[in-house]
Amino acid sequence: MEIVSKLHLIDWVVLTVTLLFIVGYGTYVTRKNSNVSDYIKGGNDTKWWTIGLSVMATQASAITFLSTPGQAFHSGMGFVQFYFGLPIAMIIICVVFIPIYHRLKVYTAYEFLEGRFDLKTRSLAAILFLIQRGLAAGITIFAPAIILSAVLGWDLLTLNIIIGFLVIVYTVSGGTKAVNVTQKQQMVIIFMGMLIAFFMIMSQLPENITFVKALEIAGASNKMEVLDFSFDVNNRYTIWTGIFGGTFLMLSYFGTDQSQVQRYLSGKSIKESQLGLIFNGLLKVPMQFFILIIGVMVFVFYQFNPSPLNFNPSANLEIANSKYAKEYQQLQESHEEVETTKKALLLDGFQPHEKQQIQYLNEHDLFLKEKSKEIIDRIDAENTLIKVESNDKDYVFIHFILNNLPRGLIGLLLAVILSAAMSSTASELNALASTTAIDLYKRNVSNRSEIHYVKASKWFTLLWGVIAISVACIANLFENLIELVNIIGSIFYGNVLGIFLLAFFIKYVKGNAVFIAALITQVIIVYIFLQDVLPYLWLNLLGCTLVMAIAVLLQLLIPSKKKVH
Repeated sequence: MEIVSKLHLIDWVVLTVTLLFIVGYGTYVTRKNSNVSDYIKGGNDTKWWTIGLSVMATQASAITFLSTPGQAFHSGMGFVQFYFGLPIAMIIICVVFIPIYHRLKVYTAYEFLEGRFDLKTRSLAAILFLIQRGLAAGITIFAPAIILSAVLGWDLLTLNIIIGFLVIVYTVSGGTKAVNVTQKQQMVIIFMGMLIAFFMIMSQLPENITFVKALEIAGASNKMEVLDFSFDVNNRYTIWTGIFGGTFLMLSYFGTDQSQVQRYLSGKSIKESQLGLIFNGLLKVPMQFFILIIGVMVFVFYQFNPSPLNFNPSANLEIANSKYAKEYQQLQESHEEVETTKKALLLDGFQPHEKQQIQYLNEHDLFLKEKSKEIIDRIDAENTLIKVESNDKDYVFIHFILNNLPRGLIGLLLAVILSAAMSSTASELNALASTTAIDLYKRNVSNRSEIHYVKASKWFTLLWGVIAISVACIANLFENLIELVNIIGSIFYGNVLGIFLLAFFIKYVKGNAVFIAALITQVIIVYIFLQDVLPYLWLNLLGCTLVMAIAVLLQLLIPSKKKVH
């Protein structure tokens, strides 16, 4: 199947006009920044709804709209539990973090740490942020680029540069205000695109398959199991990992990650910032639930329509040109037989007693898919020049878009994916530049004019943009992309959150103890991750607990400087 031909002139027009409008509008309305406050804090005049949408857009990268439907297609609705800790985290941040940040009038979250502890602790927290967010910025560019490259036949390197360049243009020009302004437009495009995608999926199901009937079909295939109360530590997504691990991840991300802190530091007042985060907390879980439902409906759609054994077109191309082509073709034919049998059952009027037969067919189909992945992995092992990815979760939704949506809407959905990539990347570059400029550069190069620091911030934005593009160009697909970003965050976030909680609540712990504890904790967490001892979400809780416990213990052991006599 030639997917490139799916892009018609109208799709190109919709895609190009949408992206140029966002870049042009963001650059024009925020082109004047006379001081650091305007550039980094957006002039402190941002309204709560802008903050809420900007916070949401920062988190909702292209990975969200590419990977989440694929996650639901393969594994069902359980992934939504990952977000159960978010509303809890929003309340804690509104009550504790925001008032402190606003009272101290900080530009970055890490400024606070120097006053509470010392310069080295502030610098360490800033550097940990720069490492993990710098990697994540590359992934948010790379994720849509590699998938669009595979399905459209576009050059991967060119796509990385185009996405990165578009973001750099308006982020360098307008700073935080440009990011906030453009993210409002991007979220409107994203919401509109996802609603259209949902209704288009439903319209293409057989006439007798209503939404309720579609949910029943998905339920028969175990796709509607939202809550998992098991205590299996090896299960990544349960209600417990969501509430405990998720709360600590969200506290770290929204409370200490400059890419998010910068969004609400630009608020007109404490109340505006708090309302913006509450708005995000109330809307985020339903939004993720809806995106997962779209993935489930794509699954139902493919119960009545042919689907490939593997959705990654580049993998299929490599197989077709390999010695395993015949073996793979036999698996494909078996897969088509399963599809035909299932379709007859479902069209004939799905009955509850047929659930066991449907589950058996699903298990057999899953067996065939695993066998096909083994073939792809064999090809990957034999091919040292090209990475052949067997995990196709990230390709499911884009495959549906390109093969089943009408002209014009394909361009709009591609604009959604690229808008999401641009919005999250812009926030990351903006935050990386602010942290570098304020926590590292200005702290060591003082007594310069406001214009000097604005120019320095712009140069740092450009520098981090180039670094992000470079990371994207050398990156490689790893499992499911939405998991990869959260895995990277979980390795660092718990440690940084623990530093902030020590600063807020345990006043007798001083800088030396915290600094040493943070270094020890980071080594331990990296080791535990590499040994695959715990699911990644628990690393947030463990990192936070470890750094606090070690710091308290060290503080008790460090001799006091006070004279006894």
